[in-house]
Amino acid sequence: MRRHISIELSYARRVSRPDLNLLFTLDVLLAEGSVARAARRLRLSPSAMSRSLARLRETMGDPMLVRAGRGLVPTPRAIELREMVGQLVQDAEAVLRPAEQLDRERLIRTFTIRTSEGFVENFGPELIARVGAEAPGVRLRFVQKPDRESTLLRDGTVDLETGVVGKTIGPEVRTQPLFRDRFIGVVRAGHALGRGKITPARYAAGRHIGVSRRGLDHGPIEEALKALGLEREIATTVGGFSTALALARASDLIASVPERHTGNLRDGMHSFALPVETPEITVALLWHPRMDADPAHRWLRGLVLDVCAAIGRG
Repeated sequence: MRRHISIELSYARRVSRPDLNLLFTLDVLLAEGSVARAARRLRLSPSAMSRSLARLRETMGDPMLVRAGRGLVPTPRAIELREMVGQLVQDAEAVLRPAEQLDRERLIRTFTIRTSEGFVENFGPELIARVGAEAPGVRLRFVQKPDRESTLLRDGTVDLETGVVGKTIGPEVRTQPLFRDRFIGVVRAGHALGRGKITPARYAAGRHIGVSRRGLDHGPIEEALKALGLEREIATTVGGFSTALALARASDLIASVPERHTGNLRDGMHSFALPVETPEITVALLWHPRMDADPAHRWLRGLVLDVCAAIGRG
């Protein structure tokens, strides 16, 4: 029985996790070649340093440092490991050191932003200009957003995302509201709806463009009209707001789009408040929590917030 317990204890010692503090001790000992000097450098007593050296020898299975005159010299094993130990200590110190202040002028990085159609056209020019002025080495890559899944944020393929927060967003994803928006109606210049009061019946009587990534023809506007006993005719359905506005600009069709999300896209067109009540939407910025403390990522998040707020005020 005693022999069995002894074997188990011996095995536990072999497989137990090593004390990584010994790396720092070994690094200093190899640099100083003296227990006394190493002790002073680490602010330990000579006896404590001697005990650390004994633990190192037991852990490594090698004397590591042997007496030569009044000093210590490294064994071949210690010489072999010296460069590796020094690099490991530097890497560990870098990991534990607080993040350095961001030098935007020297920053070289590409950020991928996944966003809905319309955001780039409306906010992209100012955001790109601000990034270029503050961090010339930073590039923005905008990719389309066909769904609301947060997988690409989680695996690091996408750095930032914009959109309305939905149920498919992962619970760990961080969100920051960018702005509130409302739906408005938009028609070409000279359209009949550009003159006179727009009533629910007059709005519903026109031919409309539906906007849905999934091709659906029913939404909040349909619900509001239904409550008044009205129904609008959806002449065609498209996947994005810019496409809807392009069609409306070239025809008598009516587009219903978010107001702030499409500001630049509606230049030269007639916009009007919907004659029915629809809920406002909140467009948010989304990112994965592992990027919270990253200085460059934090800077870009702040820039997106500033640009959206500035364009909103304008």
